[in-house]
Amino acid sequence: MLWCAEIIFKLLLKDFKYFSLITTVIMLKSRFQSAGFKIDNINLYFKTSETTCNKINSIEKKIYIPKNVPKQIKPINNEDFGYYLAGLIDGDGHFSNQKQLVIVFHNLDVSLAYYIKKRLGYGSVKKIKNKNAVIFVISSKKGLEVIFKLIRGKLRHINKIIQVNKILKNDNFKEIRKNLDFTNNNNNNKNLNNYWLSGFADADASFQIKIINRLNRIKPEIILNLQIDQKNKDILILIKNYLGGNIGYRSSQDTYYYGSTSFGSAKKIIHYFDKYTLLSSKFIIYLKWRKAYLLIQHRDHLTELGINKIKKLKLSINKIGKDAII
Repeated sequence: MLWCAEIIFKLLLKDFKYFSLITTVIMLKSRFQSAGFKIDNINLYFKTSETTCNKINSIEKKIYIPKNVPKQIKPINNEDFGYYLAGLIDGDGHFSNQKQLVIVFHNLDVSLAYYIKKRLGYGSVKKIKNKNAVIFVISSKKGLEVIFKLIRGKLRHINKIIQVNKILKNDNFKEIRKNLDFTNNNNNNKNLNNYWLSGFADADASFQIKIINRLNRIKPEIILNLQIDQKNKDILILIKNYLGGNIGYRSSQDTYYYGSTSFGSAKKIIHYFDKYTLLSSKFIIYLKWRKAYLLIQHRDHLTELGINKIKKLKLSINKIGKDAII
């Protein structure tokens, strides 16, 4: 049976002359393996260099992500929670002129708002009239002191640091200011091996699956993108240096955006969010995005069945994203 598979394989190869060698090998190998044939040494039947064979094996190793679905794990200690909270505030919170911390959550994430309230021991959660959102507010001096202790040295958005310093300059915060000096707290901290990006992504990130049909390709091109929009590009540069990707500018909106469209960046993103899990409803979106990556990793996107699975994941992500608009 094996010799028959080998002959058919060689004949089929002639019909795939418009594909790159690597794509052809992977696609045909996948088809025969799914049919029950063992073709572990298929590279021996092609006149390819050792370098090309190594390149194929290297690609397969580089993109490997385990199938196990990660569990949603909340920050265990105050250090981790402080990084998550700082990221959330950098992304979608602010310290108002009324000396309050204000964070807006979609109704889908009301449980997250109450989790933060319980973890801090301060604050209130209220429904915003005529909007699919709730607002979390801390206005007490003691509550703000707890916040400042947690996020000191962890904020990266310069405007948020300025807002904190403005509150601390008030005479009512004189004693707190002595122990919590934010004047030297800046956004030069380059370390992202913590929950900061998880909090920031819960506030501002968008996981996207793009399916592009090109005239010169038989199969559609699949792009997995993590997108983050900001008025200032400093934080985006920090994320780009950590995950890879690129930064663009929209002149019509006067905003910068970060995008990660390579599978190398996708791998880094998955390794990060598997360890520092998202706490909002975006965790479900992330798992669907991650599943699309796994389908591509195992070459299922080269089959019609695999493409249909990815299309369903894309529709599901778009629906959740649409429902999450405030």
